[in-house]
Amino acid sequence: MKVGILGGGQLGRMLLQAAANYDVTTFVLENDPHCPAAHLCHHFTKGDITDYEAVYHFGKQLDALTIEIEAVNVDALTQLEKEGVKVYPTPAAIRIIKNKILQKQFYTQNEIPTSAYIITQTKSDLLEHISFLPAVHKLGEGGYDGKGVQVLNKESDLELGFNAPSVLEKKINIQKEIALIVGMNAKGETIIYPPAEMIFDPVYNLLDYQLSPAKLAEKQLWKAEAIARKVVNGLKSPGLFAIELFIDDKDDVWVNEAAPRVHNSGHHSIEANYSSQYDMLWRILLDYPLGNPNAILPSAMVNLIGAEGHTGEVIYEGLDDVLKMDNVFVHLYGKTHTKPGRKMGHVTILSNDYQDLTHKANKIKHTLKVVAK
Repeated sequence: MKVGILGGGQLGRMLLQAAANYDVTTFVLENDPHCPAAHLCHHFTKGDITDYEAVYHFGKQLDALTIEIEAVNVDALTQLEKEGVKVYPTPAAIRIIKNKILQKQFYTQNEIPTSAYIITQTKSDLLEHISFLPAVHKLGEGGYDGKGVQVLNKESDLELGFNAPSVLEKKINIQKEIALIVGMNAKGETIIYPPAEMIFDPVYNLLDYQLSPAKLAEKQLWKAEAIARKVVNGLKSPGLFAIELFIDDKDDVWVNEAAPRVHNSGHHSIEANYSSQYDMLWRILLDYPLGNPNAILPSAMVNLIGAEGHTGEVIYEGLDDVLKMDNVFVHLYGKTHTKPGRKMGHVTILSNDYQDLTHKANKIKHTLKVVAK
C-alpha cells in the first residue's frame, strides 16, 4: 500500500519510524529536502503542502494520505478524496479544525462544552468587547505552537490582539489542562488513550512537560472521556485526534482545542503505552485492528526547546548526564540548527512513582540545554 504524509517535521519522522513494522511504501511531501523525515521515507517530493497543484499531483499516485500538520491545502485533499484516495482525517474534518472560528462553532453546534467566545474580524473590534476581558485572543488560521495566541487581561492589552479574523475566548479559571488522544477507524470503532496532564512554558506557551496518566477524580475522567469521544464522533472522520481540555476550579470540563493528527501530547506513548499513537494511526490507515492504548507504566515527557539567546548550529549540553539516568528515553528530532523556542526533541521518563517522574522531569529540564555553537 502506498501512503503519503503531508509534512516532514518531527511528527512525520516518528510516524515513519513506526511504519517500519508494516508492509507499506511511504511518501513525503515537504518544502525542505533536509527535513527530519526526508531520509526515512521511501519517496521524498519537494513541494509546498499548502499549494493545490503540489498536493493534488503528490496525492494522485497514492492509496492513502494523512497529515503531519493541519496547515495543508484542503481543496486538493477534497478532490483527491472524490477520486478515490483515502484521506484520513477527512478533508471536512481538517477544514473545521484548522480554522479556530469554525472549530468553536462546531463545538457550539454539537453541544460540546467550550468557553464562551466572540468572533472578531479586526483588532478594532476588541474595543467593543472590553467587558469580556479577561480573555484569550486566537488567530483564526495560521497559529501554531503557541504562536497566534494572546492573553488579554486588561484594556491596555488590546494592542496585542490580531488584526485578522480571530476568536476572543472568555478566560477560564484553570485547575488542570489535559489532553486525550482518540482514534477512530473506518468502521466507527474508537479507542482512547489515558489522559495526559500538560504543564506549559509561560514564556513560549509551549508544552514544558506532562504526566500520564493524569491524576483525575473519577468523575473528571468520565466527563473528559465523554467529551473527547463526542468531538471525534461529531467530526465523523477516521483518524487520530488530540483533544485538549480544561478542568476549571469547579471541576467542570471544557474543550480547548483539537488537533486532527498525531500530537506532541502523545509522544510519551512510544515507550509508555502498548500501542503508540504513531502505531495506532498506521493501524487506522491500513485497516488493521485497533491497538491497545493502555499505559504500560506512568510516564513524564519533557519538551526540549531552543534556549533563549541561542541561534545557530545546535549543541545539546548535559546530554551525557541525562542518558545515564534510568528509564529515560531521549528523542532528538534531527534538526541541525536551533533558535529560541524551537522544538528540538523530547525526553520520556517511566516510573510507577509520580514523585520520581516529577523530580526527573525537573532535573532533565535544568540539566539538558539546547544551545548553539
